Amino acid sequence: MRPLHIALAALVAAVWGVNFVVIEIGLGHFPPLLFSALRFLVAALPAVFFVGRPKVAWKWIVGVGLVLGVAKFGLLFIGMDRGMPAGLSSLVLQVQAVFTALFAALALGERPGRVRMSGMAVALAGIGVAAIDEGASGPVLAFVLVIAAAACWGVSNVLTRKAAPPDSLNFMVWVSTVPVLPLLGLSLLFEGWDRDADALAALDWSGVGIIVYVAWITTVFGFGAWGFLLRHHPASSVAPFTLLVPVFGMSSAALLLGESVSPLRWCAAALLVGGVALTSLAGARRTGAAVPATQEGIPEPESEQAQQPEQGPERGPEQEPEPRPKARA
Repeated sequence: MRPLHIALAALVAAVWGVNFVVIEIGLGHFPPLLFSALRFLVAALPAVFFVGRPKVAWKWIVGVGLVLGVAKFGLLFIGMDRGMPAGLSSLVLQVQAVFTALFAALALGERPGRVRMSGMAVALAGIGVAAIDEGASGPVLAFVLVIAAAACWGVSNVLTRKAAPPDSLNFMVWVSTVPVLPLLGLSLLFEGWDRDADALAALDWSGVGIIVYVAWITTVFGFGAWGFLLRHHPASSVAPFTLLVPVFGMSSAALLLGESVSPLRWCAAALLVGGVALTSLAGARRTGAAVPATQEGIPEPESEQAQQPEQGPERGPEQEPEPRPKARA
């Protein structure tokens, strides 16, 4: 990869990592379900008028929109609102790679090899260490909600793999149209009209900036840049940069929010990132597909070379084409 493209890939990972800090701050402005609904509303509008028509069937857009947008982000935002630290959330959420491999084995018949199985075991060990650390110092329910969010992310990855969207940005923008109304309905039901109205009435430039960041910067810019990189480089070269997301997430949370990182948490980070690397990259080498470990959980399409139809064997010099019969007079 060119140095400029390496810098762009690192920038996208930083944007997605810092996103957890922005979510943490945003939860001080909005109830979690309303916040998630606003995030998808602004991600969809006005981008939906510029990305063109959907390029996959609506059943996949609706399915991913409900599982990813309503379930995954709803659980993540509620978990963080209930006390799950931003840095730890950015780390624990990466266990979605393990859930993706498990669900793909069940639903798609993909057989994980030995290296991938070893990576899953290492990543789960990292989750166990993180659970011990969080159980000693934080709310266990919030930790469980983020694990559940990672499981939903894994389901959405499998659905997206079945959909095989040719344009990840187009797909993500249309997916963003689906969760808005369900999340607003759930917010009114569980968070209450009064709380939502108060949050919207108190909306200031800080709140607007938070919504713009989580919607336009992480989604429109992030996926636009990520799709550009995948169009110019093999997926196996681009995908490893997603492993920087929890690094940026934990470091930015420590710098901006003052979150402490205990020795146990560093150990969990090493195990989880190493396990996800083995799980994801082993699968990428085997299939040529990108790693479904981006911030939004949308697996990128295979590289252009992998998408080309299989060519027949080249003819050697001894394989002359048969002459066509002469037309009869």
